[in-house]
Amino acid sequence: MEKKYLLYIAVRILLVISTLSGCSTTKALREGESRLASNVVTVTNSKQYPEFNPSGVDKYIRQKPNSYIFKGKKGGWNPAIYIYNWDTGKCKWWDNIVHKIGQEPVVFRPDMVEESKGNITTYLENQGYYYSQVTDSICVKNRKAVVYYNITLGKQYPIKSISYEVEDPQLLPDVMADTLNSLIKVGMPLSESLLDKETERSEEYLKNKGYYEFSKNYYFFRADTISVKDSVLLKVIIKNHTRKELSDEGRPHRKFYFGDVYIYPVSDNLRYRASIAQKIPQIYDTVHYENISILYDKKRRIRPSILYTMNLIEPGALYSSDIVNLSYRRLANLRVYSSVNLELTKVDTNVVDVMIRLLPSKIHGYKVNLEASTNSSGLIGLSPAISYFNRNIFNGGEWLSLSVMGNFQFSVTSPTRAIEFGANAGLSFPTFVLLPDRMFRRIVPRTDIALSYNYQKRPEYTRNMIGGKFGWNWSSSSNKFYYQITPLQLNIVNLPVYSNEFMESLTDPFVREAYKNHFDMGLGFNFQYASVPGMLPSDNCFKASLQVDISGNLLSAFNKFMAVDSSGFHTIWDSPYSQFVRGELSLSYTWMIGKEKKHSIAVRALGGIGYAYGNSTKMPFERLFWGGGSNSLRGWTGRGVGPGSSKLDNTFSIPNQTGDMRLEANIEYRFPIFSAVKGAIFFDWGNVWNLDRNADHSSMAGSTLDEDSFFRWSSFLSTSSLSGGLGLRLDLNFILIRVDYGIKLYDPVVRSWKVPKDWFSRGGASFQFGIGYPF
Repeated sequence: MEKKYLLYIAVRILLVISTLSGCSTTKALREGESRLASNVVTVTNSKQYPEFNPSGVDKYIRQKPNSYIFKGKKGGWNPAIYIYNWDTGKCKWWDNIVHKIGQEPVVFRPDMVEESKGNITTYLENQGYYYSQVTDSICVKNRKAVVYYNITLGKQYPIKSISYEVEDPQLLPDVMADTLNSLIKVGMPLSESLLDKETERSEEYLKNKGYYEFSKNYYFFRADTISVKDSVLLKVIIKNHTRKELSDEGRPHRKFYFGDVYIYPVSDNLRYRASIAQKIPQIYDTVHYENISILYDKKRRIRPSILYTMNLIEPGALYSSDIVNLSYRRLANLRVYSSVNLELTKVDTNVVDVMIRLLPSKIHGYKVNLEASTNSSGLIGLSPAISYFNRNIFNGGEWLSLSVMGNFQFSVTSPTRAIEFGANAGLSFPTFVLLPDRMFRRIVPRTDIALSYNYQKRPEYTRNMIGGKFGWNWSSSSNKFYYQITPLQLNIVNLPVYSNEFMESLTDPFVREAYKNHFDMGLGFNFQYASVPGMLPSDNCFKASLQVDISGNLLSAFNKFMAVDSSGFHTIWDSPYSQFVRGELSLSYTWMIGKEKKHSIAVRALGGIGYAYGNSTKMPFERLFWGGGSNSLRGWTGRGVGPGSSKLDNTFSIPNQTGDMRLEANIEYRFPIFSAVKGAIFFDWGNVWNLDRNADHSSMAGSTLDEDSFFRWSSFLSTSSLSGGLGLRLDLNFILIRVDYGIKLYDPVVRSWKVPKDWFSRGGASFQFGIGYPF
């Protein structure tokens, strides 16, 4: 069994050279069968209709070819197809392995071509291209079939005029008031797709105007293409009956109002209203706010005032679907409840009662994290962390988080040691503290307060850092956008112990400033976007993150009241305050490929830069950029690369390379091996650099400049690093454990490529251990 598992891994490694192996992608086919290599869609009159996008046709083609990593017009490259064709037909266990790892070729079925043509024709009519023609031609070469779908787009009918007919006079004013927002405009080509989108938009609008029972099925359309040539007169009709009903079944459209509102928790054995009514005296207290009844859970107390505030549904108010959805989001964002269910019940001709059922979730818990790295020089790093959370610490939906972390670095070949210890405490409130909540009722608010302490003991120095933050954050209704504004960021850094030899060795005065006591106060902004929310998305996903920090500007307004040290810097508590601006942008995309989307390709581009000015000549050490480690350039240990082509600073017993800016690009191919074990092939490019500030240095006599650390366009490629390697992942759904072996392929220090014999030599590679994907 162990041999088979090792064989799994060996087969996966051979993916890189599979195209050079000369293997066929049709070997596994039966006699007379062909592999569907590609579908090619061509629009013969595309110049006449430049707005038409042929890519929309793809999903209406019944048979799809295998997915490709690199795709051409007549096919593409997918190593998994080659693996599948390593089937011998003789060795059952071997064939099972390559079938499981590989991807079965799609056998071409000619009968599906006719079905696809019918689907495409229907789609084109839906898009407003009437009387379109779709023909096909099939080319089979070397048992690989390419199907050509040739489309001649039909005639379009632009809308010359739009009129409205509303059967219910009460509904008419609201409909006419919304016509300016209609998606249907004069001059647009008529299409079923356009009409359908407009009915959905209008339905949502009218439901927010109180029409609880309204749906798009009340819409009818009459298109007159006879009265005018080559265009259409469109009449939009709203009836009192739906498309599935007879005219005599119609009824007037009524505006609804919210009636009584009930909010109460539901446990597994209290699913229905009747059983809850029987248990209320023993389990719940009831609090009334006007017509809102809140059942107060005695065992899992959360203040009724919090539930009242998070709920935006007011008895007697005009019904609005937006208010219902927003109330759901606000209550769910408390994270005190695993399920929030809103039930609307019609109790009168124009009244709906609202019942909000809340299923309690786990209030508190623990998390454990561990990262590790090692390289062939014998340096080992361990970073354990444990955290505790409580989602309802003060019975008001407040989140408490406590965490401690450590970082231990040591060498197996020398007595070198470094210790880091950190503790963090955070408190999050379900409101915007210091801001009126009524101004932000349409978003889900959070206020975060955090305190932190960090202790570092290295052979060169001992450092203490105390930090604090206060800020607000919120998410969009789709949870795709996340915003965080931190108006106060505070950091106090003190070096009570350091060796004189260490300070004397820092010949660059800018670098020396980064290792002095300092006071940091400023503000920050963070923006994040994910096209598919979630930690492990199951579909193609684009992510973006922007972090901007500005420090010292407010303090600089009080310079005249501050003391000045011997270097000319203004100080607070005998420590100069830091003044800088720093920004970092990360963009990533993950393509899910393969028949069952078990394979993926992930790419990331990352850039950051910081600049000190005013009261600082260098950003504080903790704000500088660094590379290497389990989520960066994996051929190097953390802080073990750069800046530029600088040699490793021997001042530090353990690598501590940093810079003013960072550029990085990564690509990773992820694939299944067996069961929960997955593999990866990756490449990481980038480095950190210092900004060239020769003008500032020129006034500092006796300083030594490290020219190799500077970023310059003429040499940034030759001073970049490149690593590649293989990885294993254990995917347990709720957590992903990762081990990567990163090899240095190009070393900027010597500005040369590494040959294979160097990959396993001392300092030529690193093992990285982490939790979750690197990006």
